[in-house]
Formats: sequence, structure tokens, C-alpha cells
Amino acid sequence: MQRRDFMQSMALGTSLLLPVGRSAWAATGDSPTRQKLVVIMLRGAVDGMNVVAPVGDANYRVLRPTIGLDKPGVENGALDLDGYFGLHPALAPLLPLWQQKKLAFVHASGSPDATRSHFDAQDYMESATPGRKNTPDGWMNRLVSALPGTSTPSRALSIGPVMPRILSGPSTAINLPNGPAATRPDLLDRPAIGAAFDQLYAGHERFGRAYQDGRSAHKQVMEAGVSKEMMAADNGAPLPYGFPDDAARLATLMRNDPKIQIAFVALGGWDTHANQGAGTGQLANRLAPLGQGLAILAQRLGPVFDDTTVVVMSEFGRTARQNGNAGTDHGHGNAMWLLGGKVAGGKVYGDWQGVGDAALNEGRDLPVTTDFRSVLAQVAEKHLRLPDRQLSQLFPAMPQKEAGFELYRG
Repeated sequence: MQRRDFMQSMALGTSLLLPVGRSAWAATGDSPTRQKLVVIMLRGAVDGMNVVAPVGDANYRVLRPTIGLDKPGVENGALDLDGYFGLHPALAPLLPLWQQKKLAFVHASGSPDATRSHFDAQDYMESATPGRKNTPDGWMNRLVSALPGTSTPSRALSIGPVMPRILSGPSTAINLPNGPAATRPDLLDRPAIGAAFDQLYAGHERFGRAYQDGRSAHKQVMEAGVSKEMMAADNGAPLPYGFPDDAARLATLMRNDPKIQIAFVALGGWDTHANQGAGTGQLANRLAPLGQGLAILAQRLGPVFDDTTVVVMSEFGRTARQNGNAGTDHGHGNAMWLLGGKVAGGKVYGDWQGVGDAALNEGRDLPVTTDFRSVLAQVAEKHLRLPDRQLSQLFPAMPQKEAGFELYRG
């Protein structure tokens, strides 16, 4: 069955399911869990126009006079990708993967739903049913049930404070906590517990002053690390500073336990309404550990990386024009990242229409010209080897429009 048949079957809303079991994989000599998938969700809406910056477009710096990246060759300027697009300099650890053609981007991609609510947009990206709030499960949970072979408790895992929406549903998944992070709330940040300890140490002759000093210092660190608005947008996800350690741990787990096939990590801190910065600054400080962690993940996976796809996505992009606070507001189109041994990398894919004023969505954002589900459908079909009729269950009611490009070699 060709992809056009898959699109037609989804347009008809078919729910047929082809039986694919161990026998289908036995013919290839592969293990059912050999092909791995890691999804990284950047909660808060990362600025894709500064991650993969159209530095070759003259209007880019008109839209972003102080936060736009300089062209390659300038200190803290973009890293050249193809003569038009440039990679944020904080992501320099990923440049070797680009050069090895194991890293690609899909620009002007995202959800077709027009919401600029973090909570709704994240829900739609995790359920893969934009505009539908009543979907009972996440698309990665549906993926677990669609994958060939016998499911095991460790087949799907998440690293984070709670089980995420994307893995919610009837299929089994496990959740592991993040490593330590200085800006994560602790028990004393819970009002009832904090009030109890405040009362306990109030006026204490020996420890009262030390306790109050410690509480004040913790509060300052929390406020310096992330605003209340950003914390809400992060939906509980930690800042990316501990991601390199989490990535190393995840690589070790996936390398040592072949039963682990899919994994999810959420990172917060991307809601940059003010003081975003250009080649340096707030966004750069978030991107640096993300890039380092992804490079560590690829390196530590070793030969397993050849059979792994890593997808990095965010709920939506940010405004093309910088705002009055040297930041960006909630937008629409963004850039998806794909890393892996079989990814047809070294390219920026997508229906890119430039950043001229006339090309912007509602005069303010990148348009979404590639549905994020069409990218994920290629990952599921080409990498995880799901047949078309199972894809229609994984991404129900997806429009018939194809992506128009191939993300995998061969």
C-alpha cells in the first residue's frame, strides 16, 4: 500500500488494523524493539526562527533588530547550514551530526490548530488530535499498542516528574524522575508544608535565622531561574540544565536494555517573552545544555543510534517580530528536529515561504505549512515500520495532504 492509500484511508476515518506480529519481523531477522524512538518536548514554545534562523532573508533582521542572529562568520553569529539557514551557535555540539547527515529540520511545521494557549497546544501535540480535547490517550501510548512484538513494562518510558499526557492510556509505560535541578520546586514550596515549617522555626533561638536565610536564598534562585508565567507554560517540565545527565542515563538504559524501544523527555524554559537574547542570552543558555545533551545521547547510544530516531518538537513557534521587551510572543509555525543514523540529514525540509511581511501568518507568525503529524507518520512508517492502516489509528482524522519530502534514506 502506498502513502496515498494511507492518506485516503485516514480521510475516510477507517479503523481497520492489520495484524503484525513476531512472524512479520522474523523474516527480517530483526528484534521487534530494535528500532528506537526518543521524543523531546520543549514546553513553553521554543523560538524556531532563532534555532534554525533564515539569516539569508533580508527581512529577518528587520523583524528582529536586536535578537536576530548575525550571519555566519561574525562572533556569536549563526553556524552556516546551507547558505540560507543558520544554526544557533549554542547548538554547536550538533553541527557534526549535521555534517554527517544525521540531523535534519522541518521548518514552518506544527499543529494546524490556531490556538496560542500553551496548555491546549501541548495537549494537541501529545494527543495528535488538534482541536479535539476529549481524546482519551496520547499518541505515544497508541504507538506502544501498535508496535510489533509482545509489549513489556519497560518498552516505553518517560523521564520527568509525572507521567506525561503523550504516554497516557491503556498501554503500560514507566516514569523515571529527572536528575537534580536547582530551580525545581521542593517540598517546602508546597504552601501547607512551607507554612508548617515556617511556624516550627518561627522565633527558634538557634535555627530560626538560618532557616529564614535558606528559605530566602531558595526563593531568589527560583525567581531568578524562571518566572511564574514560564513555570505555568512549562507544565511541570524542568529547565534543560540537567538534560545532559538525563540524556547520558537514558542512553545507558536503552543500550543495556534492548526491550526499551520508545522514550519521552519534556524540558521547560522556552517561553521567552522578554530578554530572549540573540547569539548569547536567555535562549542561548537554554539551548546550550539541550544541544550538549542531544550530542551525548547520540554518542552514548553508540551503534544503537543507527537504529534510533530522535524527534524534538514544541507546541508552537513564536512571533516573527520581536516585541517591545526584546523577546517574542506566542506564534504558530516552528521547526521540528530529527536526529538518527538513518535520517536523511544535512537538509532543512518543509514548504518554506520566507519571512517577508506578506508571507507571515496573520501578519505576525510563521505559517504552518507542514502538519507535525505528517512528520511523525513518516517516522512511524519508515523507521518503526508500521503499515498504513495502523498509522490511521495512530493519527486519526489526519488530513490527506502529504509532507512532500522523504526524511529517511533509502
